[in-house]
Amino acid sequence: MSGKLTRLWYALKKRLIFRLINFWPPYLGSGIRVTRLDPEGGVAEVRMKLRWWNRNYVGTHYGGSLYSMCDPFFMLILIEKLGRRFIVWDKRASIRFRRPGRSTVFARFEVTSEEVEAIRAEAIRDGKAERTFVVQVIDDEGQTVAEVEKLIHVKKDRKKKRV
Repeated sequence: MSGKLTRLWYALKKRLIFRLINFWPPYLGSGIRVTRLDPEGGVAEVRMKLRWWNRNYVGTHYGGSLYSMCDPFFMLILIEKLGRRFIVWDKRASIRFRRPGRSTVFARFEVTSEEVEAIRAEAIRDGKAERTFVVQVIDDEGQTVAEVEKLIHVKKDRKKKRV
């Protein structure tokens, strides 16, 4: 396949994946909904309504579902913004529960262009870069339900060229 055709195939595949993310079984089963996904712009927004099928024994959001709604987005944003010449991995994560989630909860993920360029420069200079990102999960009253902290590892790909 030619380089242009390969890039076109990758772009179409990526758009399809981003459209289908709401049907990914962990999200579909938990009632997690990606309401905005613009990794090139550095932003993702997610919400989860409290339903009978995603409540725990005491009637609040499962902690695992609160974490799951925050899991991939900093990594996805950085993969797209840095390009395929970098390897991006989640290295560590933690969640701190602040109050019970008794209503719809929301999370907004954003990585600025300045942060991306600083990570890129460090990864090129040192061979790797690590950044900690924090996102707050808030309820429909604006109260913080949980804070998720993610340590993202970025490394320059040593392969000659990736499409």
